[in-house]
Amino acid sequence: MALTRDEVIRISKLARIALTEEEIDRFQVEMSRILDYVDQLNELDTTNIAPTAQVTGLENRLRPDVVDDEFTREEMLASAIDTAEGHVVVKSVFNKAS
Repeated sequence: MALTRDEVIRISKLARIALTEEEIDRFQVEMSRILDYVDQLNELDTTNIAPTAQVTGLENRLRPDVVDDEFTREEMLASAIDTAEGHVVVKSVFNKAS
């Protein structure tokens, strides 16, 4: 599958990677080769193969989501670095001025 120059530029923009003209030419060839190699998987007969998300056999160990009144509100607020009016104060994640 040969990638066009425009496709390589679009991919680099999506990845937020600035490429020089030489890199665009080089990656056009290299990425096309990678896609050709991966495309070989389409030649395999997978009719009797079950879909697999992972092969290690590991499973998530879940616990019941139960409310536990082990600590009082005051005890939890006492462990916070900064509080105001009964709430924990944290840095803003939306305002760059903070």
